[in-house]
Amino acid sequence: MIETETTPNPSTLKFLAGRTVMDAGTRDFATPEEAEASPLAEALFALGDVEGVFYGRDFISVTAAPGSDWRDLKPQVLGVLLDHFAGGAPLFRMGGNGIEVAADDQEFGEDPADADIIDQIKDLIDTRVRPAVARDGGDIVYRGFSKGTVYLAMHGACSGCPSSTATLKQGIEQLLKHYVPEVTDVRAI
Repeated sequence: MIETETTPNPSTLKFLAGRTVMDAGTRDFATPEEAEASPLAEALFALGDVEGVFYGRDFISVTAAPGSDWRDLKPQVLGVLLDHFAGGAPLFRMGGNGIEVAADDQEFGEDPADADIIDQIKDLIDTRVRPAVARDGGDIVYRGFSKGTVYLAMHGACSGCPSSTATLKQGIEQLLKHYVPEVTDVRAI
């Protein structure tokens, strides 16, 4: 039995698989080409009205393309998910586990002297932010810290969500500034 939940992003629904989807990490598919790594994501994109697929620990978020109607798309998505899980098909094609890998921290010019600050930021994101965001069908991943600015990548329901800017600035930024005074800004990349 697969349950569905709405998310703050009206274009995205969260599908609770009732089992572990990803043992570790997350995976975001923003294009049909990226979805070729996963038979399930590929099948969801093949429906035609799917614009994004995101795998979390125990859920899959699906983003509908503009102009799509969830009343028509939801039964199709449920059918693909049920077929996949009932058939015991692999989540990923041979050759990889599909875990999302963080961008190289040096991309943001991280200073080795900031290692303790970065550890505090990562800990807060992993323990306070990511669990809350996962409940809404998405994920926020640390990407870097430079000159007081924290860079985060938004995936799943968070990507393109109308309330993501408010969540980022009024929620995450305030939390990080409170616990880590060296943080002056938070930006999505």
